[in-house]
Amino acid sequence: MSIFTKLFLLFLVSLSLMLFVSRETNELTQTKIEMLLKEKYFQASTDLFRDLANNDQAALNKRLIAFNFEVISEPQNVLEHSKSIYEKSSSFGEVKVLKDTKGRYFLLMSYLDDSLLIRDKTQIEGFYHFDTVSYLIFADIFVLVITFLMIIKLIFPLKQIALTLQKFGEGALHVRMKRLGSNELGKLCDTFNAMASNIEALILSRQRLLRDIGHELRTPLAKSKLALEMLGEGKYQKSLKKAISQIDELTQELLEIERLNANMEQLNLSTFDAETLISEALSRALIEDESVVELCIEESFEIKGDLTYLSIALKNLIDNALKYTTQKPIIIEVKEHTISVKSKGEALEHTLDYYCEPFAQGDAARGVEGFGLGLGIVQKIVQKHGFGFELTCKEGWNSFSLLCAKF
Repeated sequence: MSIFTKLFLLFLVSLSLMLFVSRETNELTQTKIEMLLKEKYFQASTDLFRDLANNDQAALNKRLIAFNFEVISEPQNVLEHSKSIYEKSSSFGEVKVLKDTKGRYFLLMSYLDDSLLIRDKTQIEGFYHFDTVSYLIFADIFVLVITFLMIIKLIFPLKQIALTLQKFGEGALHVRMKRLGSNELGKLCDTFNAMASNIEALILSRQRLLRDIGHELRTPLAKSKLALEMLGEGKYQKSLKKAISQIDELTQELLEIERLNANMEQLNLSTFDAETLISEALSRALIEDESVVELCIEESFEIKGDLTYLSIALKNLIDNALKYTTQKPIIIEVKEHTISVKSKGEALEHTLDYYCEPFAQGDAARGVEGFGLGLGIVQKIVQKHGFGFELTCKEGWNSFSLLCAKF
C-alpha cells in the first residue's frame, strides 16, 4: 500500500470521526437546551397562569422580567412557522412548548379565551455558545482538510523522485531531478543531481577505458596471430598460438562482463521461439561434429528478449557442458518455458552462485581450457532479462536451466 493511499485512508477515518463527533455534539446540545427550556417553561407556567387568572398585568410583567422572558408581539407569524414538541393541560388551561424553523423555543399558554406567547431570552446565549462550538468543530475539520492537502503537496513530488531514481537505475544516466523548492526535498534533489553527475562521469570514463583497452589489445593480438601464421611450423608455434587465443578470449569475456555490470548495453527486445534461439547459439558455438549435441524439444515456446545476448548465454552453457561432460552427447531439452543444457558427470559440489563467480572452476576443470567467466556472463544476461537460472544435479546429470518468463 502506497504512502498516499495510507494517508488518504487516515484522512477519511479522521474526517468521518470529526463529522460523527460534530453530529453527536449538535444532537446532545440541542437535546440539552430543549430539556432545560421545557423544564424552565413548565416551572414558570404555574406562576404565570396565576397572574393571568388574577388578571394582574403588573405582577405578570414583573414575573416575566424575573424569569427573563419576553412576550412575542406578533404571535401569529411564530405560530405559522412552529410545531408543538410538548403539550400539557392543567386546571388553569393548556401549556405548549413550540419550536420554530430556526430552532427557537416558545411557551404558549392558553387560559380561557386568552393566550400568551413568550420566549426565554437566555436561549439566545445558549444558541450563541452552541453555534460557537459548531463553528469550532467545522474549523477543526477545515484545518484537517488543509493539513491533508499540504501533506499531499509535500508527498506528491516523491512519485517524481521515485520515477527519476528508477530511470537512473535502469541506465538512463542523463536524467536529473527538478529542484523542488528550498526545503528538505529541494536539498535531496540537489544531492541526487550531484551524485548522478559524479556517477555518470565515472561510468563514462570507464566506458572510454574499456573501448580503449579493447582497441589497444586487439591490434597487437591481431599482429601476433599474423606473425605466427607467417612463421614456419615450429616447436613453439602451437603453444604461442594457443596462448594468444586464450588472451583474446579472456579479453572478450572480461569486456563483456564489464559492459553488463556497467549497464552499458540496452536490450534489443524481440519475439522469437526457442528453436530460433538454440539455432543461433549452436551457430555461435561453431560445433564441427553435430553428434555431440542432442536436441530434445518436447514443447517449443515463444521468448521475448534480446536474441543476441540470450544466444551468447546459451552458447556459454553449451561450451561449458562440452568441456566438462564425461560422456557425449550433451542434451539440450526444451519444455515448459525452460531450456536446459544437460551433461554427464559427477554431481557438482557447490551452489550455482559459486560457479557464477569470475574465475571459479570446480575440480573437474583441471586441464580444461577456460577461465570460469562463462557462467558469470550467463547470470548477468539472465538477470538483465528478468529470467530464472537454475542448477540441478540428478542421476548422473548436471543440468543448467534458463527459465524464460511468460508474456
